[in-house]
Amino acid sequence: MKLDIRSLVLGFSSLLALPALAGEAESCRNVRFADVGWTDIAATTGLATTVFKGLGYSPSKTIASEPIVFSGLKSKQLDVYLGYWDPSQTPAITPFVQSKALQVLPSANLDGAKYTLAVPSFAAEKGLRSFADIAKFRKELDGKIYGIEPGSQGNAQIKKMIDNNEFGLKGFKLIESSEAGMLVEATKAYRQKRPVVFLAWEPHPMNFMMKLTYLSGGDKQFGPNYGGSKVYTVVANDYQQRCPNAAKLIGNLKFTLDMENHVMDPIMKKVDPAVAARQWLQRNPQVLTAWLDGVTTFDGKPGLEAVKASLAQ
Repeated sequence: MKLDIRSLVLGFSSLLALPALAGEAESCRNVRFADVGWTDIAATTGLATTVFKGLGYSPSKTIASEPIVFSGLKSKQLDVYLGYWDPSQTPAITPFVQSKALQVLPSANLDGAKYTLAVPSFAAEKGLRSFADIAKFRKELDGKIYGIEPGSQGNAQIKKMIDNNEFGLKGFKLIESSEAGMLVEATKAYRQKRPVVFLAWEPHPMNFMMKLTYLSGGDKQFGPNYGGSKVYTVVANDYQQRCPNAAKLIGNLKFTLDMENHVMDPIMKKVDPAVAARQWLQRNPQVLTAWLDGVTTFDGKPGLEAVKASLAQ
């Protein structure tokens, strides 16, 4: 069953419109972010933490798998997760939302994303253009499909296709590792002009590192429009009430494909996410006006001026 985000968070949106309070409890100073280890989440979390530091907060980040992230938000050991991809992560988060164990903000922080299987475009030119074509290239693919970290919903969907012999994939092997591990194998095959099938998504620098073709025919598995996705922010229950100023900023955060691609590019080249985010914000301070609307520093002073001053140092 697909999770209806709007109906489940109806009424929560009104909380986002509440004005921020001047100053917050000391317990709110450490904004505890969750990160599943994807570069796009590293980028958005890096942008958010840079702004929070400029406001006098002390943000931290925990990298964990999807189930641990959602459980951490439920237990309030984590505060914020900027990377709920709908629909790919919906099966994992649905039980938590239905039991009201956490809160999904009603407005997506990113529109226009996509997430499904892809191949190098030279493989598509040879006929590997759809999910139904994968089995025809079993030998060239060495019977392998490359996923990301264990526990991800993308991997679970690939495994389900193999187990149920969807598209004739019985006998294929899912290779689980990590985003970085998958990209190593994909780029290696790309350079050697070998066909390879792997999980791909946008925003991500892979889209201009390699000429890719997203496979058609996977609407049932990954959703229509090549896994067309929206990305939502998730917070721990009562975070709005406990830390209204921090939560106001969290609710204001909106990203774009172009923004994330440009922040992710240096991260892929081993630049620290915080450094990449700070450099991007220094070049693009105009985004701060909307992000910091109604937001103060930790001790209640004007937020926009404080963050701009911090970036100028």
